[in-house]
Amino acid sequence: MEDGGKAPASLGTLRAVLAILQWWGFNVTVIIMNKWIFQKLDFKFPLTVSCVHFICSSIGAYIAIHVLKAKPLIEVEPEDRWKRIFPMSFVFCINIVLGNVSLRYIPVSFMQTIKSFTPATTVILQWLVWNKHFEWRIWASLVPIVGGILLTSVTELSFNIFGFCAAMVGCLATSTKTILAESLLHGYKFDSINTVYYMAPFATMILALPAMLLEGGGVINWFYTHDSIVSALIIILGSGVLAFCLNFSIFYVIHSTTAVTFNVAGNLKVRHDYILGHVAVAVLVSWLIFRNPISAMNAIGCGITLVGCTFYGYVRHLILQRQAAAPGSPGTAHANLSRNQMEMLPLVDDKQEKV
Repeated sequence: MEDGGKAPASLGTLRAVLAILQWWGFNVTVIIMNKWIFQKLDFKFPLTVSCVHFICSSIGAYIAIHVLKAKPLIEVEPEDRWKRIFPMSFVFCINIVLGNVSLRYIPVSFMQTIKSFTPATTVILQWLVWNKHFEWRIWASLVPIVGGILLTSVTELSFNIFGFCAAMVGCLATSTKTILAESLLHGYKFDSINTVYYMAPFATMILALPAMLLEGGGVINWFYTHDSIVSALIIILGSGVLAFCLNFSIFYVIHSTTAVTFNVAGNLKVRHDYILGHVAVAVLVSWLIFRNPISAMNAIGCGITLVGCTFYGYVRHLILQRQAAAPGSPGTAHANLSRNQMEMLPLVDDKQEKV
């Protein structure tokens, strides 16, 4: 009987690892493909690319829910769609657009390093706006992240102030979206597919007019001047399809990892390690493909940032372990987390920000 119990557990672990690797693949591929579109296809229109992603995600979510029946539709009151989901969609739209804008102007390696600044923006935002208080270890864990970002920025050979600002404001938008989700979406247990189902159409509506006004003329001119228009359009539309597949893979990751018998703290630590690995892989792959110059000090700054993110995840891990070991709460770590600690779960997780 004992061997029979180990086999399903091992199978569940393998399934979870494969699911996370699948998410890894989609995540890195979408980032690299977007950079390829901007740099190699000379399609320098981030608003239009984002709009294509939103449209593909809207169609994909509709097919997943109504045709494939992958998840049941979560009904939302019409009033809540405008009062709750629309504001979230607006922040969500800004977040994705700024990510693509930053890719338009700076290398993937630099952009991914800046995105690791998200934990710091989340802590600072909660402290300044929501008057949250955190223990000293949280603040200490942010020092190497901030220092690494500063060193990377100063030594970045392909530095662009517009791309840098877009990536930094994107971190702020990510933190804002994650924090607002708790207050705006309370009462609704959204999975990633339903989230895309409701938010992507709103995001398309928000972005369509600015994309046409600001980039419409350039897109039309690109159609007439680009050499291989058919293959280029296939790549652009393919990036939109892969962007939706990324969200679907997120749903599969969550479904798979919750089936594995890790405790809450262990789950978060494993997930955080995979996210850091994704950043490292994205940096390496982008360098191999685009050959953007990276100085020794720039690489050191990137390394310091990743070490800081690891330290941040370790601090989160210790806090969750301490909560799990609290008297009278064995095995119920998640239920005993304080509001502050729940908001402070590692946020370098791209699963909450990609479409």
